[in-house]
Amino acid sequence: MSYVRLTDVTKRFGQVTAVNSLNLAIEKGECFSMLGPSGCGKTTTLRMVAGFEDLDEGEISVGERLLSSRARNFYLPPEKRDFGMVFQAFAVWPHLSVYENVAFPLRIRKLPAAEIAARTRDALTSTNLLEAAQDRPENLSGGGKQRVALARALAVNPDVMLLDEPLSSLDPHLREEMRFEIKDLQRKYGFSIIYVTHDQSEAMALSDRILVMKQGVAQQVDSPLNIYNEPANKFVFSFIGLHNFLSVSLLPDGAASLDGQHPLPETLAPPRELRGAAPLSLASRPSEINFSTEGHFTATVTRKSFLGEIIDYQLTSGGQDLRIQKSRRAPGPEVGETCGVLLLRPYWFGDDA
Repeated sequence: MSYVRLTDVTKRFGQVTAVNSLNLAIEKGECFSMLGPSGCGKTTTLRMVAGFEDLDEGEISVGERLLSSRARNFYLPPEKRDFGMVFQAFAVWPHLSVYENVAFPLRIRKLPAAEIAARTRDALTSTNLLEAAQDRPENLSGGGKQRVALARALAVNPDVMLLDEPLSSLDPHLREEMRFEIKDLQRKYGFSIIYVTHDQSEAMALSDRILVMKQGVAQQVDSPLNIYNEPANKFVFSFIGLHNFLSVSLLPDGAASLDGQHPLPETLAPPRELRGAAPLSLASRPSEINFSTEGHFTATVTRKSFLGEIIDYQLTSGGQDLRIQKSRRAPGPEVGETCGVLLLRPYWFGDDA
């Protein structure tokens, strides 16, 4: 049964519709990410769930509790929603110790002293901060400060944890480390996570399901694997993972062509439902292409770059660029050579997909 529910949620800022008729059902204990480019509406959606923004249409509820409803003229303020929230900025109080930073929201709730001490200690232990309890946040690394923010959110025993790009200010190594720590905390405490990010690798690593948004509209809600392998449209394909798009035209006999003259083999023909579209896009992942003497078409290598475990090739065919990535251990062509290219998993999209 869904736990967090958004029903026909719309938010406008003047003439701009930031979120348009969004419907979501997030399960209890699920890690649900909202992914998309800047300005797509993901943070606005999170702020409406948190109560920092009211909605213009629709309803938001958690379990049996109604949080916001325009039709019922109901709005529950943020402090009564009992969510944990971690922001992109660390948002720790520099004049308070680590312990007092974590205990502060519990003191605001006027909980008994013994309960404050127990919750604070448990949250510090879970985030590996107990030894730093009396330190000031300024003495901690960026990862340490973000752990303080996580511990403070955990201390309120939330059913739902809202995270707004919490790792974007960390260096890559710390960012990867903190991903797994957040996931471990979720498994331990069983809360739901709603996670906003523009970083696809974070979303793929953390999420049970992902919402991909564009200009306030949901494009696809699915598991990371399905979003990667079965993108709903061209935008989703372009936003998840590395990609190639080749513009394809149709010759008078109906065959597809990259250069308008030479037909592609029938094994690479576009699906019938797209053959009336113009132009067509032939898409592929750089990692899902082979060099082959029996390829779909030929291309000339224009660049070859060593990237550690992989070799990154740039090729050109029919005046269009193509990128291929292969293991550094696999034999491959040199710059200037012409070779066959075999698309292992081609995707077709119409221009408006």
